[in-house]
Amino acid sequence: MSTQAPPPAPHIPARCATPLALAVLGIGFMGLPVARRLCEAGHSVQVWNRTRDKAQRAEAYGATMHDTAASAVRSADIVISFLENGPVVEQVLFGHGVATACQPGTLVVDMASIRPAEARDHAARLQALGLAHLDAPVSGGTVGAEAGTLAIMAGGDAADFARAQPVFAALGRATHVGPHGTGQLAKLANQMIVGITIGAVAEALLLCEKGGADMARVKDAITGGFADSRILQVHGQRMVDRDFTARARMTVQLKDLSNALGTASELGFDAPITQLFAQLYAEGIAHGFADLDHAGLFAELARRNRMA
Repeated sequence: MSTQAPPPAPHIPARCATPLALAVLGIGFMGLPVARRLCEAGHSVQVWNRTRDKAQRAEAYGATMHDTAASAVRSADIVISFLENGPVVEQVLFGHGVATACQPGTLVVDMASIRPAEARDHAARLQALGLAHLDAPVSGGTVGAEAGTLAIMAGGDAADFARAQPVFAALGRATHVGPHGTGQLAKLANQMIVGITIGAVAEALLLCEKGGADMARVKDAITGGFADSRILQVHGQRMVDRDFTARARMTVQLKDLSNALGTASELGFDAPITQLFAQLYAEGIAHGFADLDHAGLFAELARRNRMA
């Protein structure tokens, strides 16, 4: 019998006593449930996405769709972005006219996972235009976004963190970890631990299967011991089931590990374990596993051991 941990129980966000005018940029896997929860909390939500059909989905929850990012942010108190990577965030903020379309004093909360140096650069450029900024990446995936149980790591000024509380309250648990860029630093730490632990679980379970043990029973046997973790329960179960439908893709995991290595280099920090796993994810992508869930590192390790 499987002991997979159940997903977090969803809860309807409390209605905000003072609703805000919000804009959500990027209505993808994460942006859509975030927009829904903010609508349910009573906020006025404007949405934009590069692919129009994706933004239209948020209209069912009461959001208003816009054809341009600049139009979506014009009346916003707070702008929330869930975009793909640092260059895309920069392009949308400064190339698509978002920064110049915002009203003075607007708070931009970037919830994408980007490099700390990029976050610091964006913060400085926005502040020069009279805008505020938080880098606030999240952990918890689509399950956490749907349930409102995201772990939110925020970098920036304490006053801006306090100002963003009505947004964070609808989405999960937020922690202010330091100045601009440190939210992204905390997310890199999270992704290093996730990516490395996925590899450890995959290698251990494959070793057991190679030796004749039942992987599902091995997973159950070590549940509750020191090796237990949410990665073992969630991603380990995906490995047992050979279910690598993408929740977070191999390419995204490699992007995060590459960002961690870039940041480590900037700081003069040696990260050999992260380097090894970045190489393994890159090899998996090169061997055709790019669109698998990041638990699909299992498939690359199985290939290397001729167990596919």
